Amino acid sequence: MSKNSKSDKQDDCNKVARAASDYLAAQVVSQRLTPNPLSEFSLNKDELRLALVTAQFALRATRQQTPSPTNKPTGLLVLVNGMEQAGKGTAVKQLREWVDPRLLKVEATIGYPPLAYQPIWQAHTKAMPRHGDVMVYFGNWYADLLYNVMRMVGLDDLSDTEAPNNNKGKGKQNKDKDNSATNTTSNDTTSDKLQALPIIEWQLYLQQQLKELAAFERDLVDNHTKVLKCWFHIDADTLKERLNDDEADPQFLYQVDWSAAEVVAQFNLVAIAMLREQGDWVIIDGSDKSQAAMSFCHEVLQAMQGALVSSQMPTTAHSNSFAQQACQVVPFAAADIPKQLTTIKKSELDKSDYSEQLAAKQAKLAKLIRARNGRHVVFAFEGMDAAGKGGSIKRMVAPFDPREYQIYNISAPMLYELQHPYLWRFWTRLPNEQTDRISRIAIFDRTWYGRVLVERVEALADPTDWQRAYDEINRFEADLVNAGTLVIKYWLAIDQEEQLERFEDRRDTPHKQFKLTDDDWRNRDKWKDYVQAAADMLARTDTEAAPWCVVATNDKRQARLQVLDHAIEQLEARL
Repeated sequence: MSKNSKSDKQDDCNKVARAASDYLAAQVVSQRLTPNPLSEFSLNKDELRLALVTAQFALRATRQQTPSPTNKPTGLLVLVNGMEQAGKGTAVKQLREWVDPRLLKVEATIGYPPLAYQPIWQAHTKAMPRHGDVMVYFGNWYADLLYNVMRMVGLDDLSDTEAPNNNKGKGKQNKDKDNSATNTTSNDTTSDKLQALPIIEWQLYLQQQLKELAAFERDLVDNHTKVLKCWFHIDADTLKERLNDDEADPQFLYQVDWSAAEVVAQFNLVAIAMLREQGDWVIIDGSDKSQAAMSFCHEVLQAMQGALVSSQMPTTAHSNSFAQQACQVVPFAAADIPKQLTTIKKSELDKSDYSEQLAAKQAKLAKLIRARNGRHVVFAFEGMDAAGKGGSIKRMVAPFDPREYQIYNISAPMLYELQHPYLWRFWTRLPNEQTDRISRIAIFDRTWYGRVLVERVEALADPTDWQRAYDEINRFEADLVNAGTLVIKYWLAIDQEEQLERFEDRRDTPHKQFKLTDDDWRNRDKWKDYVQAAADMLARTDTEAAPWCVVATNDKRQARLQVLDHAIEQLEARL
């Protein structure tokens, strides 16, 4: 490399470094901090320690009230990201020393490429804190995002780039270790080394991912999980000095070589793009690790106090989401009920014809399933009680290898599920490339639509919650589809007379009696309410990403064949 080209490259790095310093300057940071009315002053160490542990136990107590409170306990998720050697570990260590460590959950990940066929947030959903708990999460989905962008830029591997040779070999050793870890990723769709992309391409990717993550985090907040996002920053000189000290370096968060000036400059450029896109980051100056720890603990205290305020307010009073504001101002408008939900023709398919068609369609579906090359598929079944969901699922999976799929029979949530965001129990059941389980097909008998169906009709959810859920569900499904997952949804409809006949048949048949409950009989009294809820659901969640297939027939055999036909059609169209 010529001296001039080296000089030009160094000038570019210096320009980016100056831009980063200007953007992350203390004055700019102070302007972005939002004062908390409960803690606008700076506490000394003893006062801060007492305030933290007091808030921690008060937050936990909101979940333990007996009987269950009418308000909503709120959890706190603290996302920790930023420059390497900027004091992140010191800050969290200090926090853990000042609170009850048994009640503070800490998780840590390093950046990896997004896993195949799933949104970037999905791999992290099991780590969500319960309502009333506090959790600090190093790395999280932003580590994955930043790591992937750095790979797109082409700076995840500097083996061909001249890097400073004064880091005592630590940066190179960590880089080699991290590259070996990258080679073990399960994402078959992404090579270990990406060719550098034009700036517009990685910026568009970054913006799209940040929008999806912002919506995901907004839904967390609406479902009583407050999010605090802390970005730790130091300048390039401080970073260089700390890399050259005698302390052992941790495994680097984003799997890049921090000893290379070009990498640091590019990372700051990406970070600035992210921080500008999302205005809710708290920027912490890590030049003085002790002071950074104090600042971090103050931010956590304010966030815990904010969660306490949210817990003590009625649900409709504490959310700033556009969806909730709209629900408070605009009355809910019921959708027209489609005729196919109320006028169902009587028909019956000959058993021999049914058996012949069934075998052919099952064989075709099985062939398509095995030709999908591991792509994730989610089947969602909803419908009136006794409409044939279980029978349709049984015929669908009959030709599948039992290792290929999981069936989830969704009923009332358990207590620990209620202590998480509403969609959490479905997030954690999705096909996941991280697990050792080879199944990549999930079949839900009852689904996330329970919030706008049974929870709405039986008044188990506040109107604000179930009215907001339509948009939350649409975003959830769109994220899955955008990541490559197939989402195939069915609503099975029968008329009221046919339902009564099937109930009586279940009651009189010993091996079917377990299917019939007192709730099933009681729900018949609210038939019209359930039909209206179904109409509203279909009108608001029949999207391009995940359209509904309505199977309206009193003939079980026809219903099963229609389900298979639609599954075949969707797989043929999307694979």
